[in-house]
Parts: sequence; structure tokens; C-alpha cells
Amino acid sequence: MSLPPWAEVSPERRGHIERVAALVGDWAAAMGVAAGERDRWMRAAWLHDALRDAPLGDLMAHGPAAAERAARDGERDRGVLDAVRYHTIGYAGWDEVGVMVYLADFLEPGRDFDPDGRRILAARVPSERQAVLREVARRRIEWVLRSGWPLVPETVAFWNALNSR
Repeated sequence: MSLPPWAEVSPERRGHIERVAALVGDWAAAMGVAAGERDRWMRAAWLHDALRDAPLGDLMAHGPAAAERAARDGERDRGVLDAVRYHTIGYAGWDEVGVMVYLADFLEPGRDFDPDGRRILAARVPSERQAVLREVARRRIEWVLRSGWPLVPETVAFWNALNSR
């Protein structure tokens, strides 16, 4: 798999996407995920930032834009589209593909913050996915709060769903 022909990404972003795809592929292998489910994870990984560097204007975020473009291009799997659409904010209605892309997007080894902590979390995903998911969501939410941005309703619902299980 690779980026779709309509993708607009810088070389640096392409590297990020490749690392996310490699990470979800590694987790799928470690977890013994069936080929069809692994394929879903990989499609979402390749699509999640496909329009990250496109000039989308103020009203359209890159996740929703990529999900809409992928749907026009023939992607019909709701789980894949939801993974792409909400990968930066979280979504209470996700199936496994959304969770795995959300985790890989944050934990991929090319990011420059807390490399040791993120590497340890990434290694725990196959055996402790739910605990790692809560930790990653907490860290992402704390970053949003420190930045002074509002939490969108989807993030709040995602956090609440994680903590009611």
C-alpha cells in the first residue's frame, strides 16, 4: 500500500505516514490480526494525513478532508473513514482501526517529544492496548488544554467513553 494519487504531502509528512503505517503493521503482526483487518488498519494509516499539506482553508481540517476524498475515491469502510476523519481528536464510535491509527499517529518513532516514553508505550500496545489508549488520550488532551484550545465535543465524548469502560 501507499499514498493515494491525490495525496498532498511534504517529504517529511510522507516519512511520518510511512512510520505510522509501519507501526500499525508491526502491531497487527504482534497481535495476530487477520489479514482483512490488517488491511483496514493499513488503508487508514496511509490515508490519515494524505491531505495534511494541502491548502484546505480555515473551515476544513485535514482528517475530514482526507476521509471525504477517500470516500469519493471508493473507500466504503466506515471504520476506515472514521479513523481518518477523527485521528487527531478521538472518537467514541471507533472500531479497532480508529484506535490503532490514533495510537500510531502519536507514538510513531519520528516525533521529537518524549522519545523514550513513547517508545515504551508503543511496545506495550499489543498486550495493553486499552491502558496505552487512555494514556495517549490523556497526553493529547493535556496538550490541547496547555495550548489554550477548546476541547471539541468528539474529544470529550471519546475521553468519557474511555473512562466508563
